[in-house]
Amino acid sequence: MSVFPIDPSDILAARKAGAGVVKRTPVTESLSLTERFGGNVVLKAENLQRTGSFKIRGAMNKLASLGDAAKNGVVAGSAGNHAQALAFAAKHYGVPCQIFVPSGASLSKMKAVLSYGATLTEGGDTLSDAVAAAQEHADRTGMILCHPFDDPIVVAGQATLGLELVEDIPDLATVIVPLGGGGLTGGVAIAVKQAMPHVRIIGVQVRACAPYAGDHPADGPIVTLADGIAVKTPGDFTRPIIEQFVDEIVVVEEDLVADAMVMLMDRSKLYVEGGGAVGVSALLSGQVVPSATGTTCVVLSGGNVDLGLVPNLIRRNETQAGRRLILFVRISDRPGGLARLLTLFAGAGANLIEVEHVREGISLHVRETGV
Repeated sequence: MSVFPIDPSDILAARKAGAGVVKRTPVTESLSLTERFGGNVVLKAENLQRTGSFKIRGAMNKLASLGDAAKNGVVAGSAGNHAQALAFAAKHYGVPCQIFVPSGASLSKMKAVLSYGATLTEGGDTLSDAVAAAQEHADRTGMILCHPFDDPIVVAGQATLGLELVEDIPDLATVIVPLGGGGLTGGVAIAVKQAMPHVRIIGVQVRACAPYAGDHPADGPIVTLADGIAVKTPGDFTRPIIEQFVDEIVVVEEDLVADAMVMLMDRSKLYVEGGGAVGVSALLSGQVVPSATGTTCVVLSGGNVDLGLVPNLIRRNETQAGRRLILFVRISDRPGGLARLLTLFAGAGANLIEVEHVREGISLHVRETGV
């Protein structure tokens, strides 16, 4: 009897359910990570998946399993990626879709949900609140609740990603996976361990929300770049899978999530959201070292980034690297005073982005101005 809660046949059936919609996303070499950390590091670019994340795998499998039972529609509580995936899958099958989201959910993700024809409603401050609101709606209306991770059918769908890793990376030694509710990490762990029991599976959580690592977040909204994995309560189905089949869980700090996002944009030309980039954060932190032999694969689980966040990330990175400075200087408040300062900047090869004059509220001579 299999020790795995999901059989290989379930994963193959999930692959068939997603055929024509779910993409086989590329595995790309990362020379920058390999040179920096050693071993052989590759990236599973699930950020290039349809709807922008791995979630479409589980959503398509769930809708396929429901058949006529979904005729009244489906409902879910989600921070964004599951919402997009379920909305897309529901549109594919021609059934209504209602999504409940926590306050502060990603605007770009919500816009995509609406574009797929779903109805969107705010459902509390946290993901748990949104799921509870979805359950209440399902009980009242007869719609089918589609949990974002705590469902064996959804986990089987996410496991198809692990199946692709086994098929595409013959010398696979380590897989680093973002860990939120456990659907992706658990599914990947099952699919990989069934074929390659020796492979090390590492789950990565973010400091703001790391219940699998024993860091239980406080009540209220969670503020993190990695909103896609900010799940306060592990699932009843997924928790035992993580405990049995995941070899290690590490927790990364928020600053390293930002660093990983910028590094992936700069070096790999990949647009990855915070929750999808935490595997790279784990390497940057030094908590995870690539395998000395074989290939280490970092799963980039999603690419749904709010466009407004990107300039902030770039400015932060440039400031840390010493390429952007904020200076306050006193100059003569006479004609030509600012011109002389700008000449100094030009001589140093610097580009001035913004100038602000300050004449009030600080200790300045009457013939001086702050710049």
